[in-house]
Amino acid sequence: MSGKPTAIIFGGLNTCSRALAAFLVPLDGEPLVSHLRIVDKYSVNPPTTYLGAEFPQVLEKGIVEYKQANLTIPSTVTSCFDPPAGQEAYSYVFDLTGEIQWDRPEQVQIKTTFNVARLVGLEAAKRKVQAYVRLQHPFYECKEKGSHDEKEDVKPDGVLGTWWHETLRMLASIEDLNLVVLRSAMVYGPYVDYGVVMCFIAVASTYGYIKQPMKALWGPGKHPTHTVHVEDVAGGMWACAEWMSKIGRKEANSIAGEEILFKNDKSKVKEVEGMVAPDQKCVAPAFNIEDDSNTSMADLGNIITSFFGTTFEFHNFLTNMLANWKLEENVEEINESHVSNWTEMIQKSNPPVSKLHYTAYMDLYHLKKHVVAFNATKLKEVVGYKLRRPQINHDTLREVIDKLKAEGSWPNLQGSS
Repeated sequence: MSGKPTAIIFGGLNTCSRALAAFLVPLDGEPLVSHLRIVDKYSVNPPTTYLGAEFPQVLEKGIVEYKQANLTIPSTVTSCFDPPAGQEAYSYVFDLTGEIQWDRPEQVQIKTTFNVARLVGLEAAKRKVQAYVRLQHPFYECKEKGSHDEKEDVKPDGVLGTWWHETLRMLASIEDLNLVVLRSAMVYGPYVDYGVVMCFIAVASTYGYIKQPMKALWGPGKHPTHTVHVEDVAGGMWACAEWMSKIGRKEANSIAGEEILFKNDKSKVKEVEGMVAPDQKCVAPAFNIEDDSNTSMADLGNIITSFFGTTFEFHNFLTNMLANWKLEENVEEINESHVSNWTEMIQKSNPPVSKLHYTAYMDLYHLKKHVVAFNATKLKEVVGYKLRRPQINHDTLREVIDKLKAEGSWPNLQGSS
């Protein structure tokens, strides 16, 4: 036996699991695990979701196995924990399951976020896995001021945020589950194709192309908009698993436990199986992860637009007020310039864009104000995690764009970033 742990990644093929898989089993270098199973609803051959250029190479590694599965079915979840013949039981579970589309109805969120995580969590507890790391996306409305640490009371953002948060309470209530919650800031990085930052990058590139300033709908204010590189999300999840495996849930709770407060409609408790009573105290070790950039929206805008050779500005008060008053009605008008310029960039690309995947279209969620700020001091001090990409800057952006150009999913224009 190698002495290395075995691991399963559930879900997240459309968010961070590809980066996590590449972190655990790198294309060059020694793998961190002896066997890795990845489970999601998508097909990888042929692909039914975007995979990026490197993930298919990870899947070719002999110790990596991909299973396409419907995780809403209890028996399917159970079978996913059965290791291959001659293989030890799985040591670590990385839970990246959950619906990330903001406009899905509540019943979809309950079925594909809450229920799926419950099935996976219950089975993991039954199998006595050494560590169960749950990735929590920044689906919260943070305050502009405050400590921004794990104890700060933040409000879930809409239906999406409510059920992602409820999922944490449910997992925390499962006895004998070696749970660690890792809550991320806004994710960006090579082959990341979701979230506000990557959309912002695409739109900023169109303003660089037409050599016009990019203007935001929201006044500058403090407006924290904190970021984290996808490689640090992966590294943070691994560090949390290693930390938990050495001490177990009881000690982890005493060191890093945080109460996960009830933020839902009390009437739902009787309707949703597995939902925890509002007055039940739910505690789990929880950590934030973000880089050291500490960016405001203005900072982030300036970093990204300057990379594309333009500037970041704000509309005047009256324009902001009118746009936000009827934001839903103005979505298409706001996008008209972005999308037409992006289309022109693709048409002029040399070499041609062969994978029409990224877009400069900003939907209603991307256009709304998002305040995201999660102090990550605790992860560094308690777990000892050291950031691999501590700053979002022109170097990290160049790495992202160069890799997308190389795979043919980003327009390549003479003399442009």
